[in-house]
Amino acid sequence: MQAQNKSVEAHTHGVGRWLVLAGVWLIYFSFGITIASMAPLIGPISAELGIGNATMGLVLGAWPLTYIVAAIPCGILLDRFGARKMLFAATIVMAASGLTRSVADTPMELLLAVGLFGAGGPMISVGAPKLIAALFEGRDRGTAMGIYVTGPYLGGIVALALTNSVLLPLVDGDWRGVMLVYAGLVALSGLVWLTLSAPRFSPAQRAGTEGGKKFNFSAFADILILPEVRLILLMSIGIFFINHAMNNWLPEILRSREFTSVAAGYWSALPAAVGIVGAIIVPRLATPNRRLTILAILFLCALVASLLLHSNLAPLLATGLILQGLARGAMMTVAILILMETPNVPPERLGLAGGLFFTTAEVGGVLGPITFGFLSAMSGGFTLPLVSITLVCIGLCVLLWLLRRMHTQPR
Repeated sequence: MQAQNKSVEAHTHGVGRWLVLAGVWLIYFSFGITIASMAPLIGPISAELGIGNATMGLVLGAWPLTYIVAAIPCGILLDRFGARKMLFAATIVMAASGLTRSVADTPMELLLAVGLFGAGGPMISVGAPKLIAALFEGRDRGTAMGIYVTGPYLGGIVALALTNSVLLPLVDGDWRGVMLVYAGLVALSGLVWLTLSAPRFSPAQRAGTEGGKKFNFSAFADILILPEVRLILLMSIGIFFINHAMNNWLPEILRSREFTSVAAGYWSALPAAVGIVGAIIVPRLATPNRRLTILAILFLCALVASLLLHSNLAPLLATGLILQGLARGAMMTVAILILMETPNVPPERLGLAGGLFFTTAEVGGVLGPITFGFLSAMSGGFTLPLVSITLVCIGLCVLLWLLRRMHTQPR
């Protein structure tokens, strides 16, 4: 028995979990590509399908809306069936979304194709932190979360920087061909995940990848009764409002500053590149006693960035993009760490807690792109949409102040 325990411990702390993490990272990389793939192509898609900014905002907000409906069921399924099966299922759904986008002939068909992505997204963004929480502890957990969230940022860099400059010319300028290439990449990531995960899970690791406790409705009360959880969920709305609005509209903001499509793509990749650095470093620095302070700094970075992005001066604009990328890369990760380690959240309900987080957060994910599109169409520019970001940042600072007060009060 002692030898068996040592074997399990070696697997749990050995190289196997890092290979599993690599598989999760690849799926998240494909996730990031799919999310960012529409932004560089708004111009040609809008021209071919006759879509204005307000309607395009609805299209871009379609998958977060589906995500809201799917996140809690996905969290339940993850708790029941485990991460391995559900992460593979997510890649199938995302690839199908890319495929159907490539054959869309009307704005409604495109909206439905984009919306399909939201049915697979929660399996990844809920399953990944659940898996990390099962495989890693302490400082390694923060490191692992920092590593896997670099996946979508690198995916975003690829989509933003290379879509117009490399991939679009390779497919003869046809945006539908770009969608097909990205769909194939997503499907391939699912096959790699099955290969990496199948032989690697030790008995200790299967706690995070196989079936768990069955769902019952009292589980919601176990989580939502906690006031800290409710505040974190409210903050998640603002975080995703900022992230999704900037993910989808930043290339168009830069094009309104008279950047070419290729240049706008390269500049739009700057926040994603900075986000990678922030995603790796910040969660490791965000030890439990410093997490609220670091989250406050990130909110302030997002606020200052929203002000600097009004400028036409390259140095100020670049500074704003850097600050925006730093905030975008780490706000969600730190908030999830706070949620996952909130006292009295049952460990067997981490999947459901993640589902609640992303369900609530994607309210902001829907409102961000739609608000930007609507305010842009109404005002004829992006000044008013950027003001909405500033107001959301102020609201986040207020919510964090309330959370800090709650943490300092005697229990």
